Amino acid sequence: MISGSGRRYDFQTASMSQKDVNKKWLLVDVSNEYVGRIASKIASVLKGKNKVNYTPFLDMGDNIVVVNAGSLLFSGDKWNKKQYIRHTGYPGGQRISLAKDIKEKDPCRILIMAVKGMLPKNRLGRKLLKNMRVFRDNEHNMGAQNPMKITL
Repeated sequence: MISGSGRRYDFQTASMSQKDVNKKWLLVDVSNEYVGRIASKIASVLKGKNKVNYTPFLDMGDNIVVVNAGSLLFSGDKWNKKQYIRHTGYPGGQRISLAKDIKEKDPCRILIMAVKGMLPKNRLGRKLLKNMRVFRDNEHNMGAQNPMKITL
């Protein structure tokens, strides 16, 4: 292609494909971290935005193993005031749960919902969420993947 000044431009943007992606397993300890802050960092790594060859339409992110989700924090009085709303699909089926009730039942669910809200709302977002494993305590069953411990 020749521009008006007579110079020739032959630059092309290198496009990544799924076979070129190099995925790693990472271990993140979230003890005494605030939910929103750590969820945004995890979502960014799941999307692959920390890599130099980030491509928005590919699953480029690393697999993440999250431990100690039972000791996550909320600022202020959100444990008593934050509401999670869902619907059963039937008339009058709206259900409201407080954050403290969800923490008693399954503390991993709070982090999963926070990260899910920060991912794309499409097929790719659902696929990216499957790359995260969350565990309540320090023990996890992902030792065979040999995850590398990082701090976010």
